[in-house]
Amino acid sequence: MAKAPLLKTALIYDFDGTLARGNMQEVTFIPSVGMGIGDFWGEADRLTRQADGDNILMYMQLMLHRARENGTPITKKDLREHGQDVKLFDGLKSDLTGRGWFERMDAFGARYGLEIEHYIVSAGLEEMIDGCPIRDAFRHVFASKFVYDEAGTAIWPAVGVNYTTKTQYLFRINKGVLNHWEHDKINRFIPDEERPVPFERMIFLGDGDTDVPTMKMMHTKGGFSIAVYDPRNSERDQQKIYGLISEDRVNFVAAADYREGSPLDLIVKGLIGRIAVNEGRMPADS
Repeated sequence: MAKAPLLKTALIYDFDGTLARGNMQEVTFIPSVGMGIGDFWGEADRLTRQADGDNILMYMQLMLHRARENGTPITKKDLREHGQDVKLFDGLKSDLTGRGWFERMDAFGARYGLEIEHYIVSAGLEEMIDGCPIRDAFRHVFASKFVYDEAGTAIWPAVGVNYTTKTQYLFRINKGVLNHWEHDKINRFIPDEERPVPFERMIFLGDGDTDVPTMKMMHTKGGFSIAVYDPRNSERDQQKIYGLISEDRVNFVAAADYREGSPLDLIVKGLIGRIAVNEGRMPADS
């Protein structure tokens, strides 16, 4: 008898604060344009209020402005190099046995007849994510990015992904539209059984306030949401995250520790198992 085809199942991640500590711009880019981290974000906030603008577009515009003032215009190559230095949480990268988080989740899903696909939905920069050590693990990255002139220099924000627009990318994954520009298919009715990744086979991992609309929508659509936090954060910060459960915005809360056997590892494996059971799948070795 032929084996049943693997069912596509999506693990969707925010980036900053979820897969990496802090904001990706803070590690090497902001110092490279001669600003302190607090000064940069304070100036971005001031410009946002002054223009009554979108804070993602305004921080991107500030990056361009400060880089030009510093005599170092932004290129894709530069941003990818900055992305190499992001501080990833423990367990994400492959260890000496070649089994990091992504390999382990893929193998665990396959036992249950599920094909795990990894996606990023982030307000951070696609170009920096492209340079990070785990980029190859992702089927697609939805993130903010620049448009470039013929010389390869960034000239303007092409996409700004903010905390409310993040929700549209769940529908893009759901319908298999892996770009920012195609709107016809997003707005067209497609029967649930024809969508590549049903919401019931999605798990979203995010942190903090900026991911709340996405986590809430995932929760209400029948998928699963997990709020993660930096284990080095203060107890007050952690309690704020735990409040998301009491407000019925997320299913689980866990430290951003991606090592095998961690609470987060066990939660995600448990959810993969639940998805499989709901689909009538049993582990291959049962």
